[in-house]
Amino acid sequence: MTTSGKQQTIDDYISAFPENIREILEKMKSTIRSAAPKAEEAIKYGIPTFTLNGKNLAHFAAFKNHIGFYPTPSAIEAFKKELSEYKQSKGAIQFPLEKAIPFGVVKKIVKFRVKESEKRK
Repeated sequence: MTTSGKQQTIDDYISAFPENIREILEKMKSTIRSAAPKAEEAIKYGIPTFTLNGKNLAHFAAFKNHIGFYPTPSAIEAFKKELSEYKQSKGAIQFPLEKAIPFGVVKKIVKFRVKESEKRK
């Protein structure tokens, strides 16, 4: 369900979805923003991306049946216990639309990624 066309900003990306999906995407954006206030917003690979210190911090995207969250393999490994009920791959987590998204865990993951980014700086 990712949108087609070129979005210039995360807000452009979010605005292309129905209201129920927009609400989830807005909450994802604000959760990431609160955990990484210095991060910059971008569209990379056609999806919303937050960068810090010139590197990707986390991406997210809407699909037909889930919200994809892409915080890097190291973050998924670090939080594998909290994420165990969600479908995941090396670098991605799928949050089904019919379940509440664990925004508290998302925030912890982003804070973890900020610490990783600061160490690499």
